[in-house]
Amino acid sequence: MSTATPERAAEIVPEVSGEGLREVKGPSALGDDPQRLFRLTWTLATTDFKLKFFGSFLGYLWQLMNPLLLFGVLFVVFSFALNLDAGLKYYPVALLLGIVMFSFLNEATSQAVRSLMMREPLVRKVNFPRLAVPMASTLAATFNLLLNLVPVLIFLLISGATPRLSWLLFVVAVAVLVLFAFGLSMILSVSFVRFRDIEPIWMVILQMLFYASGVFFTVDAIHGTFLRDLFFCNPFAAILATARHTLVDGSWTSPSQAMSNDWLLLIPVGLIVGSVVFGFLLFRALAPKVAEDL
Repeated sequence: MSTATPERAAEIVPEVSGEGLREVKGPSALGDDPQRLFRLTWTLATTDFKLKFFGSFLGYLWQLMNPLLLFGVLFVVFSFALNLDAGLKYYPVALLLGIVMFSFLNEATSQAVRSLMMREPLVRKVNFPRLAVPMASTLAATFNLLLNLVPVLIFLLISGATPRLSWLLFVVAVAVLVLFAFGLSMILSVSFVRFRDIEPIWMVILQMLFYASGVFFTVDAIHGTFLRDLFFCNPFAAILATARHTLVDGSWTSPSQAMSNDWLLLIPVGLIVGSVVFGFLLFRALAPKVAEDL
């Protein structure tokens, strides 16, 4: 007499419907319905966004306070004490933009690390598309990013800037940042299930990224062609510099202007694309077995 293993039972489960028996697929990253994946992602993201401010009197203002307070401290230190804004146009706006964009990367990836564990009841369901979990974490952080960009635009216009066509390229830079965060979120979320050291390691990496990505200083402060090329191998540094060049002012150096060879731009681009592709392949491979490791 043959017995079915738990793995085989999870792969094919007969389910009674009005038309008889039908085959239900086992756990997977995408599920069997892309529309259902996107609907679940939207529902999870909007629910998390609403619950974050539920019962709070100031609501969204609390979300805005963190980057604004950090902006105030860094502006006083680097503008007045160290005089790093000498000759830089719209330095306060560029500083605030850097803080807002880094805060998004920090929020999206930090929440994604434990996202599968936090959604354990859903993840244990056989037909739940597990990719919806890191997607929802990234989408919820994107909501906050779009809201936080509103005061950046207001301060930019108050400072005397006028809308330019290059602002359309800024939208592209933001989209690339979201894709990069999503790729990292897939890698971090599925890796944390097996390796719990991922979280403290990633916290250290985020701190290093904050100080090594030009959030509060400019590319012109980096001396030497080699150091500039090495600096822009960091994907977030390249995205931030592009965002400042396209949104704040054209006088802010872009990666193509700073790097010694245009071919070197393929390094940050490759890392961004690689994070998304590798993250998806890794998540798709490990997602079916996630519940076993939770």
